[in-house]
Amino acid sequence: MAVLNLTEARIRELEPGSGIWRDEQVKGLMVVCHTTTKTYAVQGDVRRNGRHVRTVRMKIDRTDRIGLREARARAKAIMSQIQSGVDPTAKPEETGITVSQALDAHLGEKPFREATVESYRYNVDHYLARYRNRAVADLSRSEVRDIYERIRTSKGQTAAIGVMRTLRAVINMAMRLDETITANPVAAIRLPTPKRREVDAIDLATWWQATETLSPIRRDLHRAFMLTGARRSSLLQVRREDVDFERGVIVFRHMKTSDQSMMFPMGAYLTDMLRARLDADAPLNSEWLWPSPTSTSGRVEEPKEPRRELPSPHEYRHLARTMFIAAGVPYAESALLLGQKLPGASGGYVHAEHLVEHLRPHAQALETKVASAKK
Repeated sequence: MAVLNLTEARIRELEPGSGIWRDEQVKGLMVVCHTTTKTYAVQGDVRRNGRHVRTVRMKIDRTDRIGLREARARAKAIMSQIQSGVDPTAKPEETGITVSQALDAHLGEKPFREATVESYRYNVDHYLARYRNRAVADLSRSEVRDIYERIRTSKGQTAAIGVMRTLRAVINMAMRLDETITANPVAAIRLPTPKRREVDAIDLATWWQATETLSPIRRDLHRAFMLTGARRSSLLQVRREDVDFERGVIVFRHMKTSDQSMMFPMGAYLTDMLRARLDADAPLNSEWLWPSPTSTSGRVEEPKEPRRELPSPHEYRHLARTMFIAAGVPYAESALLLGQKLPGASGGYVHAEHLVEHLRPHAQALETKVASAKK
């Protein structure tokens, strides 16, 4: 391997097939003379912690495409990487992570609610069963589109959207673990925006009469939904011990927006109703506020009444939000009573558990508004 003070003229004079010629001026730069072409290349030793790791050679370009000055500039940049211990020829590490492994990594990244974990696993195990052990890197856009269309055709658009959202989150996790996955194929699908829920106006007097026809437990359950605007899971999973009459609050331990519990200040009517409810249900010896002997969980699971014109739990939230406004409750207070996060950076500094007594008059305002229609 000869050393030569390279110039443009000398490079042109080098014989084809004459081998490798090193440059005197720039360490590592060389001209490789093949039988038909001449190319610039750079070679150096990668060392880490004083230990030789490997010798790498990297092609720069053909001598008839770039000049010697540019070749020397590129060689200096590449040698700088090599001398800092970086192998410029190394490719991103490929993990070969599968859909199932990426799902486990995603669910293990942070705490998720049990229902969320079940939903993710059901989507992967049921709808994506044939892809569970496939490498995420092997999933193409066309294949993902086929999955979406198949589920949409057989199970409906709602199910298809749910599965695609799960798959998108799983692949995003895989991308953070495997540098060779550079794009998420789910991005090629335009997922429709769910239709905005339309909630009809309610005649409160008629609603009071309709709830009176229910069994005592379900009657009080519907009224509690209206008077709190609580989410379905929050209210249904209240235990007897979570109703604190001394402090005048219901403790909602299952919240969507936080792992922390929420203390809802009870108004006068709700307090009397739940006190009577607990007394009446005491012989059942149940831990739940809304017991159901026929349910596997021991509590009411489905609050919607068949063949009755009564709101669903989420419709009650819409109605409560509207009636908070009608009762003159400010936006921030009504949002906190509904268990919602306030917007903006300052919203993160507001802790509803410190504002129970401040919120109590506003909870009472909703109750007064609803009770005003009771005959």
